[in-house]
Amino acid sequence: MKNDIQIKNKRAYFDYHIVEKFNAGLALLGTEIKAIRQGKANLSDAFCMFIGNILYVRNLHISEYSHSSFYHHDIKRDRALLLQKRELKKLKIKSEEKGYTIVPLRIFTNERGFAKIEIALAQGKKEFDKRDSIKERESKRELDRAMKF
Repeated sequence: MKNDIQIKNKRAYFDYHIVEKFNAGLALLGTEIKAIRQGKANLSDAFCMFIGNILYVRNLHISEYSHSSFYHHDIKRDRALLLQKRELKKLKIKSEEKGYTIVPLRIFTNERGFAKIEIALAQGKKEFDKRDSIKERESKRELDRAMKF
């Protein structure tokens, strides 16, 4: 099976300093995985939070599957993330510290066809950090243009 599904959260790299990354499974319904395979998911407003000892991703927008009948999934429902206990414990301790948050970075499918989500422990950037990111991106773009000619 070809695993070319890559749905990215470009906003996360602009708004946060990425400290550590984790790969987690997603607990999905049948129509949700089919919609993801069509590329109909949006991570831009999504965030992760603990409810009890379970980590959920909230505001992950997965559009309705185009070929489904009367049974549709809720578009922005909370979806459980599947991680090992030691990873969950580490994330819970770190996310309770001031300034740390858990953000989803991308959704992809593995070689077996299962949907996975890459999440990151991150710290929010200040306004001047964002300006530095813009300057860095612009200088890289200019350098690439100069190298083409």
